[in-house]
Amino acid sequence: MELIPANERQVQKSDRSWFTGEVWLETINLAPAPARHRAVHVTFEAGARTAWHSHPLGQTIYVVEGVGVIGTRDALPRVIRAGDSVWLPPGEEHWHGAAPDEKMKHISIQEAESGFVTTWMEHVAEEDYSTLAE
Repeated sequence: MELIPANERQVQKSDRSWFTGEVWLETINLAPAPARHRAVHVTFEAGARTAWHSHPLGQTIYVVEGVGVIGTRDALPRVIRAGDSVWLPPGEEHWHGAAPDEKMKHISIQEAESGFVTTWMEHVAEEDYSTLAE
């Protein structure tokens, strides 16, 4: 068993290569092999978001606070709120982040495949970010 006290978890600012705006990442768990589970608590300041990306084994997002936006290549972005869960299947290209005028916090859960978790792509265009589904 490994216990990680709350005050010992690392919180780091996101890499600008993969995010737009202010985003903070707090690792909840990076399970050692043979386990593949990874969980991260992510805080997005208003208007902040990921770049386009996908996960080889999919991703679950659970919104814990605020209002966010999530988009895929084949659908208009949708609003997500505290308490919402989103499942993104393996390989689905998507992005997610805070609404333009509200902070959002979510827990991101995914598995690594051969140590690999995310394929990062281009940043989300402003017109894609600002066009919501009805």
